[in-house]
Formats: sequence, structure tokens, C-alpha cells
Amino acid sequence: MPTEQGNAQDPSRSAATGLARRRALLVGGAVLAAGVGAAADELVRDDRTAGRATTGAPPTESAIPFHGPRQAGVLGPQQPATHLLSFDLPQTSAASDRKTLRNVLGALTRTLATSASDTPPDPRLQGGAATRLTSLVGIGPALAARLGLNVPASFGELPRFSGDRLDPRRSNGDLLVQLCAVDRWTLTVVAELVGTAAHAVGAVPRWTQSGFLPHTAPGTTPRNLFGSKDGTANPDQAAAERWVWGPLGGHRNSTVLIYRKIRMDVTGFAALPERQRDQMVGRRTRDGVPLSGTAEHDEPDIYAKNPDGSYLIPATAHVRLASPRFDRGARMLRRSYSYDDGPTDRGLLFCAFMRDPDQFIRVQNRLAARDALNPFLQHRASAVAYVLPGAASAGTLGEQLWT
Repeated sequence: MPTEQGNAQDPSRSAATGLARRRALLVGGAVLAAGVGAAADELVRDDRTAGRATTGAPPTESAIPFHGPRQAGVLGPQQPATHLLSFDLPQTSAASDRKTLRNVLGALTRTLATSASDTPPDPRLQGGAATRLTSLVGIGPALAARLGLNVPASFGELPRFSGDRLDPRRSNGDLLVQLCAVDRWTLTVVAELVGTAAHAVGAVPRWTQSGFLPHTAPGTTPRNLFGSKDGTANPDQAAAERWVWGPLGGHRNSTVLIYRKIRMDVTGFAALPERQRDQMVGRRTRDGVPLSGTAEHDEPDIYAKNPDGSYLIPATAHVRLASPRFDRGARMLRRSYSYDDGPTDRGLLFCAFMRDPDQFIRVQNRLAARDALNPFLQHRASAVAYVLPGAASAGTLGEQLWT
């Protein structure tokens, strides 16, 4: 499970628009040793001053635009709560299934665009403040192959990794929708609208999953359920153009999402001595500093050694095995969440975006073979999706799939 990439959060949350609800999101999400930081802010061009009063009134926040070259669920600020929905399309004939897919993508475009607007039609979303909803829609590899859709040549199914304990009922799918917002209320309502709209035109629900981030002050890094600071090294804009977004041409504004539901033995890990936990992760728990550095945002030096010749960051440390230095500097855009599905089922919803899924495969193979955290982790679900380019104001998601 790669860790060095993090997630950018939206630092413009207004106390007048649901702070009490957001304080219920107590514990963090992103991935184990890196987490959610501010580095990905360079990917975001969100006008955080829009709609602010010039009097002494609390600031207000406008809606995050749905339409644009790239989907807001990747490009926009990371929200505190998420909800993922997976759908399948019944198999009939290629022509009929293509028509169904067009209809589903049209229904999703209309539903997500209106829900994200300043004036959503559903009265449950009309609470006086913008929903700040962001979303993304992606296509699964099985559907892309079955219908001969225009997707990158590198896009395909993930292999099974050593140690996987995947539940097929909670994995994969023909379409994946990710919703993100400032609170659970918005996600509950929009998930219902999305499910109803997709089912009405032929999609069949497969699985859903909710996740959350902690309430964290802007500019600070939250912690995951292992207590580690989570998210310090997302790619900047230039690196994202190289490693996250598709190559020039028809896939320029697309990307690939890798999703993994990872159960964490939180109690067992917490019982270890702090120094042992630090050695397994490769960072100090108390401040997030890499064992080779002096500040949280120092790049981990995986080759630095102690006087006795041993590595400062142990050979089996999570951070070391996930280091971009083993992949010619390749980085993922990390926007992960924690989840809590019961006392024995808590952990991480790993969500990472990249141009080429082979990058994740290389990293995960290293982690599956040697990661010191493996005794405390269990991969329980998995999915990969081709995240479509955004839709123009008069367009529909997925128009590029047919060319």
C-alpha cells in the first residue's frame, strides 16, 4: 500500500456551514505513513474568497463547479467525507449495452451537476449554504473491454497481490462514482439521487462504502487510525501533469483511480512500543518526521545509514518500500479516507490517482512482499477505474469513450 503521497484538504470551511457536524469526523484518513497535507493545493485553483461578505458577517462558500475539462472529484479540494458507489450494467448485446451506458452517464451528469450547483433542486440540499459537493465517475476495465471503449492501452484489471483477502461482493464494478462533501447529510442525499437516477436507466447497484477525514486546521497534517501523520508529499502541479493526468491527446484530462479497502488492526498496532511503530512506518509518530530527516516535510532519504551501516529508515519500513525513488520519481495523487464499519472492521480507504496503474502494481508488489506493517493490514476490497475527463456545460461525461 503506497504511502508517500497525501491529500489536499479544503481549508476554507466556514464555521457557519456545519462545523458541528464536521467535528464528528474524528479520525483521519489517507494512507498509512504519509496522510493528508497541503502539498496538493497547487493542483487546486479554487477561489476561496468567492462570496465572502465585506461586512463583519461570517464568510460564505460558493458551490464547486461541476463542469470543466477535469472532474472536480480529482481536481477540487479534498472534502472531509466521502461515499463511493459501484454499479454494474446487465450484459445483453454490445449495441444495447452501449446505449445503456450512454443513458447512465447522461443521468449521472445531470444528477451530479444539479446537486453540486448553488441551487440544487432537492429541498434536502437547500439548507442555505452550498453543498460543496465534488464527484467523479469512472469506468471499470471489464466494461471497457466488453464494449471496446476508448480507454488508455495501459488500463486494465489489477493482479492479485500476496496477502489479499478480497471480497468480490465489495470489489470492482462497471462504473464507479465517488462523492465528497463537507458532511454526511449531503452525501446521504446525493447518493440516493445518484442511485435512483442510475437504476432508472439500467444500472444495477453493486456496493457502497463511506469514509471520513478528521477535522484538521488548515496547514496541518491529520492522523490516520494508526496515529501516524498522514499526507505530506502529493505531487505539485508540474509533477501531476507528468504522473497523474493522461498523456496528450484524447486522454489528456483523464486519470486512473486505484481503490483499496484496507482493514487495520488498530488495537494490535497501538500495543507496540512507540519506537517499534516508528521503525515499521519509517516516520516518528509524534511529529511525522522521517527517520532520516529533521522536519515533517523532508523527503525521506532511503539510502541514509547509521554508523553501523544499517539504514536510518529500515529496509522493511513502509515509507521506504513506497518511496518514489524506486520508480524513477513517479508519484501518485493520494486522496484517501478512513472508515469505521464496526469494532472489528476499521481502516483505510486507499484512493490514489495516476496515469499508469503499473505504478501502483510495482509499489504494491514491494509492500506485499516485505512491508513491516503487513501483520496489521488486510486488503479486503479493490477496484480500478478510468476516471473520465470532465464535461462541458452543455456536454455529458464519457463523450470521448465512443471515438
